[in-house]
Amino acid sequence: MDRNTADLPSTDLPLPADAAPSRAWMITFTDLVSLMLTFFVLLFAMSHVKIGDWQSTIQALSQSLNPSRQPVTGLSSAPYNIATSFRRQAVDLDYLASVLGQAIRADAGLAGGKVVRLEDQVVISLPGDLLFAPSQTQLSERAGVAVFRLGGMLRNIDNEIGVQGFSAPDATIRDGVWEQSLGRAVAVANALRRSGYTGDIPVYGYGDSRFKMLPEMPEPARRAVAQRVDIVVLPHARGG
Repeated sequence: MDRNTADLPSTDLPLPADAAPSRAWMITFTDLVSLMLTFFVLLFAMSHVKIGDWQSTIQALSQSLNPSRQPVTGLSSAPYNIATSFRRQAVDLDYLASVLGQAIRADAGLAGGKVVRLEDQVVISLPGDLLFAPSQTQLSERAGVAVFRLGGMLRNIDNEIGVQGFSAPDATIRDGVWEQSLGRAVAVANALRRSGYTGDIPVYGYGDSRFKMLPEMPEPARRAVAQRVDIVVLPHARGG
């Protein structure tokens, strides 16, 4: 033995006679085995999972951990209820043509008007000179009262109506025949609204585009027929 190493003190300390070996490592080993057993149980459970139950679990956890607002949906309504049973009903056009014709003939302010029953509508045709001063688009006072009374009848029916303005060729009209026909139609529609008709009233101005479609007649009479405003009553009910 080398002399230098022989002189070094020994580092091996003698153990006491009653000392037992430590078993602290068994706690760590037990935890590791438990974790591995849990892991294999989870693998086995997931290999036989039911998709429906899994989705239910995910949704439940999602709502618990991250709640969100759900849109409120109304309950489905019955196919027949108050809203659907009490819809507006259009009045028969033949009946309307008869009633409106009698009313027009009895009203002195509208005595020059005519009621025409066409295939799919009733037309109340009012001559322009009966309602307006020459080249004007504002109803005369007498005509305004008469159209107001007519609107009082139309507001009691549920048919949709429209107003159409027509003119004869006339180069002396300052704003043009189209503007005149539209302005007169608007004036009549506004009078009907003031009388209480609550539905929409489509308004059209045709100018002199329909003048050549009129039947042959003396020129003065033809121009008088061309200068008119038609209130058209349709067979279907108005909206709203």
